[in-house]
Amino acid sequence: MIEFTRKALEVAYDGKIISCYKDYLETPDGTSVVYDLIRHKSGGGAGILLVDDREFTYLVRLYRNSIDAVSIEIPAGGYSAKDETGEVCAVREAEEETGYVPEKIYHVANVVSSIGTFDERTDVFIGTNLVSGTCNRDPEEYIELMHVSIEDAMKMVYDGTIVDSKTVLALFAYREYKRNGIINS
Repeated sequence: MIEFTRKALEVAYDGKIISCYKDYLETPDGTSVVYDLIRHKSGGGAGILLVDDREFTYLVRLYRNSIDAVSIEIPAGGYSAKDETGEVCAVREAEEETGYVPEKIYHVANVVSSIGTFDERTDVFIGTNLVSGTCNRDPEEYIELMHVSIEDAMKMVYDGTIVDSKTVLALFAYREYKRNGIINS
């Protein structure tokens, strides 16, 4: 049986969105180890692949300091409250970042993208039957909106242009949902 026992958790850094820890553990054979642990203060967030009736999607281009480059992603963001659901978060972020609201929503998965060190959970959705809403980006968000075909977005995954895990997951899920008749748009 694989059982680790936490002996101590020491704060190494406390930031606005995350806290970093030294996680002192005892392994199943009694050895002491220290792992890095990053905790997301709101628990995570949600993202949504918006697909219109022509099978085009709205992706956002934004700078990500973790890769020191511009990333292409589905609209996404963190939970605004501890009790906010993934669906509410995803729809809110979609409207804020793109100005569109999906009338039909499919839950794809709840994932932990960097499970080796980071506890952030992300709910991933697909949204269809888009209606106009109100674009209302946060003041610190510098976003360029892209309107591309699902086919072109998939090409961007294969050529390495899209590397964001929630976006890759959403695009592959959309293709699978279409293939299996779950989405009939």
